Amino acid sequence: MPIIEVNGLRKVYGGRPVVDDVAFGVEEGEIFGILGPNGAGKTTAVECLAGLREPDAGTVRVAGLDPRADRDGVTRVLGVQLQESELQPKLAVREALELYSAFYPDPLDWRELAGRLGLADRLTARFGKLSGGQKQRLFIALALIGRPRIVVLDELTTGLDPRARRDTWKLIEEVRDSGVTVVLVTHFMEEAQRLCDRIAVFKQGRVTALDTPAGLVRRSAAGTVLSFAPSRPLDDEDLAGLPEATTIERRNGHLTVHGTDTTVNAVISLLARRQITAHQLRVTDATLDDAFLELTEDREN
Repeated sequence: MPIIEVNGLRKVYGGRPVVDDVAFGVEEGEIFGILGPNGAGKTTAVECLAGLREPDAGTVRVAGLDPRADRDGVTRVLGVQLQESELQPKLAVREALELYSAFYPDPLDWRELAGRLGLADRLTARFGKLSGGQKQRLFIALALIGRPRIVVLDELTTGLDPRARRDTWKLIEEVRDSGVTVVLVTHFMEEAQRLCDRIAVFKQGRVTALDTPAGLVRRSAAGTVLSFAPSRPLDDEDLAGLPEATTIERRNGHLTVHGTDTTVNAVISLLARRQITAHQLRVTDATLDDAFLELTEDREN
C-alpha cells in the first residue's frame, strides 16, 4: 500500500480550479517528484497533503491518516519544508532547533542532527545571517527533527548557487537512505532527473504524466539526435530507408537526423558501407527538459 494516496483532489479559488482531479500514490522509501511550471498547482497540492489547506473534493491519506481529521497523527509522521518558509531573523540556529524539538514527544537529538547537516559550527548564528545553503540545511533539520516517516520539501534549492544546490541534493539522498520517504516539489529538471524515482508532472492543476524520469524521457519526441558533416554527399534514397528516423535535415553541408539508438546505429553502418567519414560528429539524447516542455506546452498557442 502506498504511504501517500491522493485521489480526485480538487481545490478552487475564486471560481477557478487550482488543483483539479489530481490522483497519485507515493511508495514508501522513494523520492517522489512533483514537477511543473509556476502556477501549475504543485504547492497547493502538497499543502492539502500536509493538512494546511482543506480540499474542496477528493481524498488524501498519509500513512493511512486523513490530514484534516487526524492532524495530530499526520504531524507525527510528516515533516514539511514549504516554499515560503522563514524564521525570525534574530532567532539563533540553536534556539530554532530547541524550539522545534519541544513540539514532539520523541524528537531526534538536535545536536546530532545539526552535526549531520553541517550546522554544528553555526549554532549561535542568527537566521538572518545564514547563507542560502545554510538556511536550507536548517529547514531540512527542522523537517526531520520529529522523526517523520515522510518529508515534503517544496522548492528547496531555489536561489542557491550551483555548489550549494549540489550539496543539498546529497543531503536529500542521505535523508532517503536513512529510511525517510521524500516528496520533492521542484521546477529544476536536473534536480528531478538526478534525485527522483518517479515524477508527477503538473499542468494547469492536473497531473499530465506520472512515470520514472527515464520513462518520461522515452516519451519525448526529441529522441536521439545525430549531427555530422559527411565527407561526401549521401543519397536521399539511403537516408529515406533509415529505421525509426523521424526527421532528416540538411543545412550548410551538415546532416541532422532525429530518431532513436536504432537510427544512430543504421547511420553508422551506412557511413561504413559507403566509406564516408563523419566530421564534427555529435550524438545527443532527449532530456527531461525536452519531455517537460512537450508535456506542459500550451498546444492552443
